[in-house]
Amino acid sequence: MIKKILSVILCMLMISGALCLCASAVPFSDGLEELRSQFEYGEGPETDGYTIDYRYFSPVKENDSTKYPLVVWLHGMGDGEYEGKQISMNNMPYWTSEEYQSRFKNSGGAFVFAPRSLEEKDLYWDDCLIYPLRAAIDDFISRNKENIDISRIYVGGYSMGGRMTYKMAVAYPEMFAAAFPICPAWCPSEEACEKIADIPIWLTSGKTDVLVNYQAMVTPGWNNLCKKTNVPENCRFSSLTITAYANGLPASSHYAWYAVNNDMFSARNGAYPYMKTVNAKGEKVELSYPDGMISWLSDFSSDYDGSAATDSGNEQAKGGAVSLSIADIIKVYIRNFIEKIKSIFGIE
Repeated sequence: MIKKILSVILCMLMISGALCLCASAVPFSDGLEELRSQFEYGEGPETDGYTIDYRYFSPVKENDSTKYPLVVWLHGMGDGEYEGKQISMNNMPYWTSEEYQSRFKNSGGAFVFAPRSLEEKDLYWDDCLIYPLRAAIDDFISRNKENIDISRIYVGGYSMGGRMTYKMAVAYPEMFAAAFPICPAWCPSEEACEKIADIPIWLTSGKTDVLVNYQAMVTPGWNNLCKKTNVPENCRFSSLTITAYANGLPASSHYAWYAVNNDMFSARNGAYPYMKTVNAKGEKVELSYPDGMISWLSDFSSDYDGSAATDSGNEQAKGGAVSLSIADIIKVYIRNFIEKIKSIFGIE
C-alpha cells in the first residue's frame, strides 16, 4: 500500500523532478553501457530462508593463473528493486574499465561482486541478510578459488549499502582487508569499532546529505572509529562540502559515491571537486593521481584463511537499524525516477 501511495506522489512530483534533472545533468562517459554488459549473473545458496543474487565482473583471461583481489560492492536503497539494477543505476562499472583495473597493484585487475538486497521483500540490507550475503560471498569464492586472492577481499557501498559495509566488516572482520563505506546509514558504536580496529577504513560523505545526516550519523561513527582503530594512519575520511559529479557540476547531496566511482579524482584527473580528506590522526591527506581509492585498497591484505562462515558473525553488527521516514522514502523514489529519465536521454 505504501509503495502504491508513493507511486502516486511520485507522479505528482514529475515536473519538479524534471527541473532538478535539468539543473544537474552530466553527459554519460563513453563506454559505460559496454562496461555494464561485462557483468554476469550469479546467485548464492539459500541461507536462513534467503538467496542473494548478484552480478559480477571477472578479470580472468584464458589460461590465467593470476590471483586477483575481490571487491564486494553494496548498493543503496532503491537500487535492489529488481535484478541488475544494482549496476545499471550508477557508474560503479567504471571499476571494470581497463584503466581502473590496471590500478590494482600486483594483479592488474580485480573481481567486482555486486550482490542485490531483496527489496521486493522490503529488505534493504536488513540484519537478516548478513549471513545470507556472507554465504553468497563464500560460494562465489569457492567457485573462483583458483583466481581469487583471499587475503585481498575488500567491501564497500553507499547509503544502506554503506550501512551493510560497516555491518559486514564488524560481523566478519577476519575476512576483509579494507572497507570503504559511503554515506553509511548506520553509526557504529565504540564496541562495534573495536571489532574493526585492525581494518583500514575509508569513509566518504557529503556534508549536506539530506538522507544520511553528516553530523548526527556519519561524523559520530568516524569519531568512534578514531578512538578504537589500531591503524589511524591507514584510515581516511573524505568529506564533500558540495556533492558533485566528477566534472564539478552539483549533484544530489546524497551522491557521495560518484567520487568513489571516479577513484577520488576529477574528470580532468585532478583533485575531486569540493573534497577534503583526513586520516584518523586528523592529518590532511593529499591525493596524487592516479593513486586514489583503488591504490589505497591495494596496499592492504589480511590473514584470512578462506574458511566459510557458519553463522551471522559478531553480535555488535546487529541492531541500530535506520528507520527511514516517509519523506526519506519519497526522496529515494524521486531519485530513482530522475535516474530513469536521465538514462532515457543519455545523461548522467
